[in-house]
Amino acid sequence: MSDLLSRITIDREQNGGRPSIRGMRIRVQDVLDMLAGGATAEEILADFPYLEADDIRASLAYAAAAIGDTAVIAA
Repeated sequence: MSDLLSRITIDREQNGGRPSIRGMRIRVQDVLDMLAGGATAEEILADFPYLEADDIRASLAYAAAAIGDTAVIAA
């Protein structure tokens, strides 16, 4: 998982310091929002050809690490 997480960058000068993919202007949140909205990995990769499949997996790994053992209650 650490290999995947190395794809996530945080730079105060870019994207407001939010976690981004490999220093690009696409945020982890953008990828997660697309997935949550029903987009498939294949659709995301077609729409953003500069992304790689591991970037999508890295976004998911980052989200999983960020919430850790925190319980989330959905209404």
